[in-house]
Amino acid sequence: MGNKISFVQILVIGFMLFAMFLGAGNVIFAPIVGQQAGNHTPIAMAGFLITGVGLVLLAIVALNKGGGTVESLANRVSPKFAVVFSILLFLALGPFYVIPRTTSVVYEIALKQLFPSDANHTLFLLIFSVAFIAMTIYLSWETSKLVERLGKIATPIFTVLLVIIVTKSIITPMGSAQAPVESAGYETTMAAFLKGFTQGYYTMDVLAAFVFGGIFIKSIESLNLKSQKDVSKVFFQAGIITVVGLVALQVSMAWIGVSSVDSVGYVSNGGELIALAAKTLFGQIGIYLIGIVIFLTGITTNVACLAATAEYFGRIMPNITYKKWLIVFSLLGVVFTNFGLTKILSMASPVLMLLYPIAITLIILIFTEKWFGGAQSVYVGTMIGTALIAILDALKDANIMVEQINSTFAFIPLFTSGAGWLITGLLGAIIGYLFSNKNVVQSSNSVSN
Repeated sequence: MGNKISFVQILVIGFMLFAMFLGAGNVIFAPIVGQQAGNHTPIAMAGFLITGVGLVLLAIVALNKGGGTVESLANRVSPKFAVVFSILLFLALGPFYVIPRTTSVVYEIALKQLFPSDANHTLFLLIFSVAFIAMTIYLSWETSKLVERLGKIATPIFTVLLVIIVTKSIITPMGSAQAPVESAGYETTMAAFLKGFTQGYYTMDVLAAFVFGGIFIKSIESLNLKSQKDVSKVFFQAGIITVVGLVALQVSMAWIGVSSVDSVGYVSNGGELIALAAKTLFGQIGIYLIGIVIFLTGITTNVACLAATAEYFGRIMPNITYKKWLIVFSLLGVVFTNFGLTKILSMASPVLMLLYPIAITLIILIFTEKWFGGAQSVYVGTMIGTALIAILDALKDANIMVEQINSTFAFIPLFTSGAGWLITGLLGAIIGYLFSNKNVVQSSNSVSN
């Protein structure tokens, strides 16, 4: 007979996972989708929610099925692949993307709107980023309960604040939905869906799930449940709470974007948009309210990502200590932060276009491996098919040989929409499966002989 788990315990676990993904950077992408997709936002957000929310839970389940760590999951392809994928994942999660993105978002939302329009934001961002990342180092230096407590404070405050902002934006809308922005990629329903699908990459929640999912898994194991059935039940119930919370968050942010154009115009990034929307809806106090909470969620995100990245590199390169890695990655974080939020997002975009298809492919393979017996050749074939197109998509996203790549590979279905890897990955899986069957037949023949 299994332990009786109360609904409150399930709720706590669900909110804990929700809090892990509720970072300052998580609110800046759906608003831009809403602004640019206009009256095509519902179909664009359907695609966005698949990659930005739905795959989060699947990634954690895949992690659980695959051994509990991203390395053990990726090892199914090959040990060398596991090392390369894990290094790229942690670098993106740490100094090359999430830490500078989060620091820039906090500045854009919490501080920038408080300064005069002619202020020297380059200097102010530099000063702020040094101070903010120094605080991140301090909180990451030793294992501490402070970050956990900050998260427990920030999550409910942030949730309540967003409910207030969204409710106000519904009661007194800032404006009405516009037509999709020309050349933004949302002009048709299919284009809007596929564009939303790839925009969901930028939340980076699926990649973060590979890193933070182990904490969620351990929290369920700590309940001392007697059967796997009970574990799966709690896992599913807590996961549903998290997914519902993330869906509500992203849809609300998209609505803010859809309704904001008349009041704030088109802006270059979601951090500025959210700050201007809060100011439009509540006046100057709106900037203070959202600024405080973005600061709290930003510092917890930064500490979690910096600590996880330093811990990983300290494990694979033990000749450099955890604390030295903290310093190295923090300095890199300061450098990248000062390119500015819009530049950070554009520089990181090609990396995400490479990593996300690979991550999604790993998830699909884990869930379907009983169909092909977990054969390594299927993992390898699928990954080669996926990675080849993902590399081309990354090059296109970096504006490298765009026309040449499109003209050469346009025969692949969905290639020009950034989803061609689905086709080539499937083709690679079929080739890998045929190869594994051929080996089985050959080995059985040799045994019979």
